[in-house]
Amino acid sequence: MANKVTEWQIVNFSYSATKNLHDYGIDSWPNAVFYLGLVDWAKTDNNQMYLRWLEDIGKKTSWILPQNFSNSPAYQLYHADEFCIGQVYVNVYNIYKDTLMLHSAKKRLDWVMNNPPDPNMTIKNKQSWTWCDALFMAPPLYAQIALETKDTSYLDFMDKEFKKTVDYLFDKEEQLFFRDDSYFDKRELNGEKIFWGRGNGWVVAGLANLLKNLPEQAIYRPYYENLFQTLMERLVGLQDSNGFWHASLLDPSSYPAPEASATALISYAVAYGLNNGLLQGRKYEKSLNNGWYALNSIVDNQGKLGWVQPISADPKKVTQDMTAPYGVGAFLLLATEIYKRADLKN
Repeated sequence: MANKVTEWQIVNFSYSATKNLHDYGIDSWPNAVFYLGLVDWAKTDNNQMYLRWLEDIGKKTSWILPQNFSNSPAYQLYHADEFCIGQVYVNVYNIYKDTLMLHSAKKRLDWVMNNPPDPNMTIKNKQSWTWCDALFMAPPLYAQIALETKDTSYLDFMDKEFKKTVDYLFDKEEQLFFRDDSYFDKRELNGEKIFWGRGNGWVVAGLANLLKNLPEQAIYRPYYENLFQTLMERLVGLQDSNGFWHASLLDPSSYPAPEASATALISYAVAYGLNNGLLQGRKYEKSLNNGWYALNSIVDNQGKLGWVQPISADPKKVTQDMTAPYGVGAFLLLATEIYKRADLKN
């Protein structure tokens, strides 16, 4: 199924060379999430064709982090979404060991650390991680570079910035993340607070990617493991009886359609947690099984993954024909952990 979904996405892959490169360029975050899932899957399945395809993408981008969309230079260099492709470069580096693949990512992190971001947490400020999606896009790259360089200053910086975001956007009462501060006072039709399914999926999947690169003895691990477990406990309780999560976590009746990207991201985190001893028990096993089979049920005969909410910042209506590369990337992250889980059981 993972290969079927991958092949559909590769055949239907496209990107823009002009206009909105932030969302649609070859190195944009939606495409980077696809690459991130694909590199994990390709390594697991030892698929040389997929690895060569990814290497070709890297050559086309010259292994450089995005810096060419039309905004101020400072905005470009700090924006968390532009760091996502860096995670892919590091993962490909770990296969081919070409140091060119690391150069741009390390250079960007060094620049940001030497030019500290504006600490204001309002969503208008994109220098800090002021929206919850950012916790998927940037923090794991700091952990990857720290691991490659054995320099813990990257982790010190990441930890400080990450905790700023948690302190600001994590609702302790609901145990969920607001997308950003513009949603603090907004409510769904049923009166509940607005907690976006994919937004919380970004956070918990980002935590999984971060924990993959934090050494077991790292002083930072207990905080991130505890946050991961707390969020997973809450999210698993919000999965519907068919195995899906919805665009709105607390008002699914207003958004009754399945939402594939949230379901894939959260299921990936469940699988990672089970595989690494962070989650235990029948409820998590059941959640994973239900999520995986639910997602398989919305892949069409050609391999297209449907019901993926388009680029947005909050819950929106979703239809069967909607898809996006980040949904496929999340599916492949999950498939990789499912595959590993089968090996662990054997």
